Amino acid sequence: VNAGGEAILVPTDVKHEAQIAAAFSATVEAYGKLDIMVHNAASFAGGMIEDYAPMDLEDSLSTNLKAAFSLAKASIPHMKELGGGRLLYTSSVTGPRVAMAGTSYYAASKGGLIALTKSIAKELASRGVHVNALAPGFIDTDMTQALNDQQREATLQHIPLGRLGDADDIANAALFLAGPSSSYITGQVLTVDGGMVM
Repeated sequence: VNAGGEAILVPTDVKHEAQIAAAFSATVEAYGKLDIMVHNAASFAGGMIEDYAPMDLEDSLSTNLKAAFSLAKASIPHMKELGGGRLLYTSSVTGPRVAMAGTSYYAASKGGLIALTKSIAKELASRGVHVNALAPGFIDTDMTQALNDQQREATLQHIPLGRLGDADDIANAALFLAGPSSSYITGQVLTVDGGMVM
């Protein structure tokens, strides 16, 4: 999505609260406020449950779920000062919407993210903070580039629109939930999957 404007780049490991705080401080210093937070970091470790690897589980939970708590906690003081804001999380159709073998770590973390979204939406509504989540389906990213031709074809057979999504499909949905057009929406999960989950 090319909407003009400018941005700053602040490399941040969302598993570390000090780095989150530094990134938010840099944002406020550059733009005078922090009114929208989008958690789009993800860690995927595939594997069957009998091959459970504690480090893979910890990485998925830390990046996909624990970071969401830290980001919310660090965002709230800034948004309270403004009288409101938007928290937007990126979950997935994998796990919360569709069960897939070999995705237990990822699915558990993304399902937890939806539960977190709904819970803190209740907590923060009275402060004017809207909390929602996106649930992308199969999007054309580095993760899906790993699919071989047979896997890709099998996946497309389950998507009524007949294609993988692209970054703009997710960006447009995020812009909607982060903007004024969603002023009466909180605690919701917007599925962006080409109709795969109906």
